Amino acid sequence: MHRFEVWAPRVRSCALRVGHASYAMSLKERGWWTAEVADAGHGSDYAFLLEDDTQPYPDPRSAWQPNGVHGVSRVLDHSRHSWKDHGWTPAPLSHAIIYELHIGTFTPDGTFAGAVNQLSYLHGLGVTHVELMPVNSFPGRWGWGYDGVTLYAPQEQYGGPEALKQFVDACHATGLAVLLDVVYNHFGPDGNYTGRFGPYITDNHHTPWGGAINLEEAGSDEVRRFFCDNALMWLRDYHFDGLRLDAVHAFVDRSAKHFLEQLSEEVEFLSQQLGRSFVLIAESDLNDPRVVTPRGLQDRSMSYDPGGLGIDAQWSDDFHHSLFALLTGERHSYYRDFGSIAQLVKSLASVYVYDGIYSEHRGCIHGRPVQNLSAHRFLGYIQNHDQIGNRPFGDRLHIEAGIPKAKLAAALMMMAPFVPMIFQGEEFAASSPFLYFADHEDPDLARAVSEGRRKEHAHEAWDSIPDPESQESFDKSKLNWSELKEPIHTEVMNWYRFLIELRKSQPSLLDGNRNNLDVQFDEAQRWLLMKRGPILLLYNFGENTARISVPAYRNLLLTSNLPVECEPDTIFLPALTFAAFNIA
Repeated sequence: MHRFEVWAPRVRSCALRVGHASYAMSLKERGWWTAEVADAGHGSDYAFLLEDDTQPYPDPRSAWQPNGVHGVSRVLDHSRHSWKDHGWTPAPLSHAIIYELHIGTFTPDGTFAGAVNQLSYLHGLGVTHVELMPVNSFPGRWGWGYDGVTLYAPQEQYGGPEALKQFVDACHATGLAVLLDVVYNHFGPDGNYTGRFGPYITDNHHTPWGGAINLEEAGSDEVRRFFCDNALMWLRDYHFDGLRLDAVHAFVDRSAKHFLEQLSEEVEFLSQQLGRSFVLIAESDLNDPRVVTPRGLQDRSMSYDPGGLGIDAQWSDDFHHSLFALLTGERHSYYRDFGSIAQLVKSLASVYVYDGIYSEHRGCIHGRPVQNLSAHRFLGYIQNHDQIGNRPFGDRLHIEAGIPKAKLAAALMMMAPFVPMIFQGEEFAASSPFLYFADHEDPDLARAVSEGRRKEHAHEAWDSIPDPESQESFDKSKLNWSELKEPIHTEVMNWYRFLIELRKSQPSLLDGNRNNLDVQFDEAQRWLLMKRGPILLLYNFGENTARISVPAYRNLLLTSNLPVECEPDTIFLPALTFAAFNIA
C-alpha cells in the first residue's frame, strides 16, 4: 500500500495514474489531494491528471524522474539504501576548505560515479568540503542546474537518486563533507508545471528569471513548506552536510517570520533530531549582516531589529570584486566600484566594502557594517561558477591576469580570515573555460536564450559569443585532467597544496576574529602586509620590487617567487610575489 499526496488547490478534480490504471483522489484540507494504491511502491511510475486536462503531469515533489522533467514520476523508497557513513562528523566551517564543482563537467563522463574517482585527489589536495552545483532535475542533456523544475529529484543524466547517495557515502568515506547548491528563488521556464497545481509563483514581484516565489501571499504556507521540506530531504535522505542557498536577495518576503529564519529553525531542529551538524550558506548581494546573524541576536546598529535570520555563512562578493578588479584592471559592470588596494584591505578587515556608502554601479547607498561577526561567517574566493561562467568566454583568472597574479590571489584567499572556496580546476590553472550552457528542448526558448546571451555581451562581436545551447559549449567546459602531467599545471596545483598545508598548520590562520587582523598597505607601491598572530604575510601586486619595513622575523615559510632578499628590518619583495614569514 502506497499513499500518494499532491497539493493542488487550483483544480476542482484530480486523478492519479499509476502505470496504466487511474484512481480518483480525495480532496482534504487546504487543497491537498490523496489516494492509496495497494500494489504501488518503490519503482512504480505515476502522474497526475488535473480536471479535464488529458496530459499527465509529474509530481511537483517527485523524488525520481527517470525520463526527464516532462516524463512521469517514479516512487522512491529512501529506506532501501544502506548507508555506510555511521559516525561521520564533518570538519567545522572554521577549518573548512571548500571545493565547488559541477558534476557534468568535473569528469569526462559527467556523472556522480565519475566524480567518485576524483575524491582521493581532492582529499590529497587538502579539501574538506565538496560543494555541488545544483543536481536537481533540469531540462535537457546538460545545464548548470539553476533552471531546475523538479527540485526533489536528482538529475538522471548524472546517475539519479541511488548514484547520488553512493557519491555522498564515498565522500564521507574519503573524509569529505558534501554541500549542495539549491535554488529556491525561481523555477526554470522549461518543464515547470507547478502553476497548474497551485500558486507557487506570484506576479506581484519579479526576479531576473521571471515571477518570484510566493512566500507571503495566499497559499504561501504550503509553498514555504515545499521548499523547507526539500531542504530537509537533502539533509536527511541524502546525508548532505549542508546547503548553499542561491541568490537569497531575490526572495521577497515581508512575513513576520522570514523564510530564511523559518528554514534555519527547521534545519536546526532536524540537526537535534538526528544528532548531526548541518550548515546553511547563502548567496546574497544585500550586504546585510542580518542574513548571517544568529536568530535572536540583534545588531545594535539598527534602530529596530527583529534579530538575525540564522544562516551560518554567506559568499563574500566584495572580497572577490576588490581582488579581481585590482589584478585585472577591469572596471565594467560592478567592477567599476572596485580596484584599489584600500578597498581590498577594507574587504579583509570589514568584509563589506559597501557597508552604507554610495555605490556608483548601483547608483545608491548600499549595505551596512558587519560589526562583530566572525570572518568564518563569510566565504572568500577568487573564482566561482558565476564569476567565470557569466563572462562572455568563461575565461578563468589566470587567463585574464596570468599565472603569477593567479598564484598571488590564491595566497591572499588562503591566508585571509574567511572560509576559502576553490572552483573546480582553479587549483591547477585548468585551460578549459567554464561557459554558460543549457539544453532547452523548446526551440523557441533555446533561441531566446542564445540571443539573450549575445545581447548581454553586446560589446563583443556577435558571432564570437559561444552559443550556450550548443553541445560544444558544454564539452569545452569539461576539465582536462591530463593537464596535471604538464609542468605549469603541476606547479600551480602544488602551490595550492602548500597554501592549504600552511593554513591548516597555523592556528592564527584559522582565526575568524577580525580584531586580530593587522593590515598595512602602500597604494602607490602596490604592496600589502597582513599580520596574523606570529605569521607575517606580504603581497606585492606591483610590477617592481617592493621595499617593505617589517618587524623582526625568524624564517621564510613560503613564497611564490625567489629570491626574496631580507635585511634585519626590511624585506625586498619581487614583483607579483607572495611571501610568508614567522615573526620573532
